[in-house]
Amino acid sequence: MEILFYIAGVLAILSTVMVIAVRNAVHALLYLIVSLLSISVIFFILGAPFIAALEVIVYAGAIMVLFVFVIMMLYVDSSNSNEKNIFIKPKTWIGPSIIALILMAEMLYMLLGEGYHPMPHQIISPAAVGKLMFTKYALVVDLAGFLLTAGIVGAYHLGQKERKILHRYLTDKNENL
Repeated sequence: MEILFYIAGVLAILSTVMVIAVRNAVHALLYLIVSLLSISVIFFILGAPFIAALEVIVYAGAIMVLFVFVIMMLYVDSSNSNEKNIFIKPKTWIGPSIIALILMAEMLYMLLGEGYHPMPHQIISPAAVGKLMFTKYALVVDLAGFLLTAGIVGAYHLGQKERKILHRYLTDKNENL
């Protein structure tokens, strides 16, 4: 299991670096999904299957799919039609295919192999996670909520269009009089 931990860790680091390095936003999001899946494999190996499932369902499943749809909907640059055909070329799929095969091989090895487990597995129930979140780590949960609220307010203000003033007395043209 140790080798699976290191493989998943290296995949997480490489895919996170590719999120920063790649120019195409859709490719960056796909690499981010691979990074999140690798981190969920790490959580599963460390004995936290509930957190691993939450990682896959919430981050890789829901939020990242929404981001992919939004970016694909906003990507309306039709001036270069050759750029859209780049996804059809086989050499474009080599890197993601290799990463997917490595993750699939890890998953099959974990499911079919009965290797040595150096860490004791402890099943943590959702009730125990909720109890910790709202007792011992209540401040962290509140700070995360505050940070998310600040992000939503900032995104709203960045996306807000500049309003046009239609009345002649409300413009700055009268300052020269």
